[in-house]
Amino acid sequence: MLNPMFFAARPEIALAVMAMILLMLGVFGKNRNADLINTFSLLALAVAGFLVIFSTGSGRVEAFGGAFIVDDLARVMKALVIFASALALIMSVHFMKWEKIERFEYPVLIVLATLGMMCMISAGGLIALYMGLELQALALYVLAAMNRDSARSSEAGLKYFVLGALSSGLLLYGASLVYGFTGVLSFAGIATALKGGMSVGVTVGLVFILAGLAFKISSVPFHMWTPDVYEGAPTPVTAFFAAAPKMAAMAVIIRLLFDGFPAASGQWKQVLIFMAIASMVLGAFAGIAQTNIKRLMAYSSIGHMGYVLVGLAAGGAEGLRGAVIYLVVYMVMTAGVFACIIAMRRDGRAIETIEDMAGLSRNNKGLAFALALLMFSLAGIPPLAGFFAKYFVLLAAVRAELYALAIIGVLASVVSAVYYLNIVKVMYFDEPKDAVAAMPLELKMIIALSAIFVLGFVIWPGPVISLAQAAIRPLL
Repeated sequence: MLNPMFFAARPEIALAVMAMILLMLGVFGKNRNADLINTFSLLALAVAGFLVIFSTGSGRVEAFGGAFIVDDLARVMKALVIFASALALIMSVHFMKWEKIERFEYPVLIVLATLGMMCMISAGGLIALYMGLELQALALYVLAAMNRDSARSSEAGLKYFVLGALSSGLLLYGASLVYGFTGVLSFAGIATALKGGMSVGVTVGLVFILAGLAFKISSVPFHMWTPDVYEGAPTPVTAFFAAAPKMAAMAVIIRLLFDGFPAASGQWKQVLIFMAIASMVLGAFAGIAQTNIKRLMAYSSIGHMGYVLVGLAAGGAEGLRGAVIYLVVYMVMTAGVFACIIAMRRDGRAIETIEDMAGLSRNNKGLAFALALLMFSLAGIPPLAGFFAKYFVLLAAVRAELYALAIIGVLASVVSAVYYLNIVKVMYFDEPKDAVAAMPLELKMIIALSAIFVLGFVIWPGPVISLAQAAIRPLL
């Protein structure tokens, strides 16, 4: 009886065991070598990724009474989350030493947060969803405040904690309403219970649950924490926040809506359309006034999550496939941009303002070219990967007859191009400042691979499209 359950959750169990071993190694080890813990944490993520891809069977597998689901959506999204977590760990190797905040707890917290995200993605009911969400959230609160000597970092952790607690309360209240009116907690049970029709109580509960999850993806109007936390947290932590938690939360939203509440599509599509429009518009206009590159990337992230919500609002195979493609492209672009930000240091100090990037093209041509390429891709300029990501979701909106949503998406993309192109202008046309320091090898590799991806997507998009198609297959 136990074997199928443990077989389905093998990656999570392995990651939990390795996280505990790493924590004990750090606490009781004689030298508390952070580099050693970092290396073993990467190895733990690699093992978990291997188990996700090769050791969870095929098709749909349910465990623990349906509370834990493994299907192609879970496998794809878990693999992407693990990849994003590994990138954040790799980017932090030298940064933590530069800033003198190297601690063994950091990689362990990354591993625990990743474990929580994996549990979220496989959640088959509201209790399992909440348990996974809180495991990742508690680790993220500490990561945001990792630099204890920085007032900005402490402020970021406190704001994230307070607003995160509020979002958890909203989600729990919504879950209690749904349970009270349906009498079940599993997504499959909720879908069955709602075949007789939606009640007002279930609708209100669903809205509260979506509000709690909207916080995790920085969607308007639950985006307030994003600029301050992105600016205050250590840059590799910001890179982690920008990719992995958002992918996990989007996977949860997809499973929740399309598995648990298909009968309520008329209600939740209205909520998604509002959040998509508000996120795209605010992300486009609020980013123009930013002078700090990390705050700018926060508003950029808000806007990009709006485009993913466009795909979900469009629904159907085309909309869902477009949303997953967008998430993959966004993850790679964001990792590349944050690797560039981490790489830019002058006189032992991190460069965070756009003004400090003046004339970068004359001092470091390769870095400036890669960052310009990624900015063009984020702006959605053809023929780069960012253009095709937006094309897929907006085309799905048009075919779903959501014409106003598609038009607003195009206009928001044009407006957001202002601040992306401004960075390119500063790097190539402003008066140069002193040269930035040399980059470590791992940052060069991440930047190069990101640039190759956004350039090569137009030539060979097949793998990403096939990945997205595999992810949405269980929902069709």
